[in-house]
Amino acid sequence: MLYIFDLGNVIVDIDFKRVLGVWSNLSGTPLATLSERFSMGEVFQQHERGEISDEDFAAKLCEEMGIALSFEQFATGWQAVFVALRPEVIEIMHRLRNEGHRVVVLSNTNRLHCNYWPQHYPQVAEAADHMYLSQDLGMRKPDANIYQHVLKAENTPADQAVFFDDVAANVEAAAALGIKAVHVIDRQVVPAYFAQ
Repeated sequence: MLYIFDLGNVIVDIDFKRVLGVWSNLSGTPLATLSERFSMGEVFQQHERGEISDEDFAAKLCEEMGIALSFEQFATGWQAVFVALRPEVIEIMHRLRNEGHRVVVLSNTNRLHCNYWPQHYPQVAEAADHMYLSQDLGMRKPDANIYQHVLKAENTPADQAVFFDDVAANVEAAAALGIKAVHVIDRQVVPAYFAQ
């Protein structure tokens, strides 16, 4: 079997409120204001597909939110999204590989975050056979082509793949292609799936 794991809130806990909290402190803008203005819109998606640079992304997002931050300040906030590793999932990934399964990570991420999490959470790459990252592939979930890319690269039919993600749209898109897709709504979902 091919097991495909998303990164954020599947292997590593993330929280965008922490990002906004840092930006709020650094810019002197109320958190409520930033929460209203922050969106994962077109600029965000372009960044995840690797279509714009980190610097352009920072400048455009600051403009959208109406705040003035240096690139370093922006990056400090951006990296605050990462909370902690889920060791129980890392353990499961290792176990699956030891049993002879393929284990890969499929994540919508970006250059800026990739300068951070591989250093702070090296366990992720150690537990995976391959990392499929949106900014390297020029496509992102929930686009069908990113799942098809992974299946083709892994030489695996859809019905031989299991996919774990915390975003409903990503889960639905994978399921539409015939992949067994599991919606990870909390920390219990992945361990419970493998306890069955």
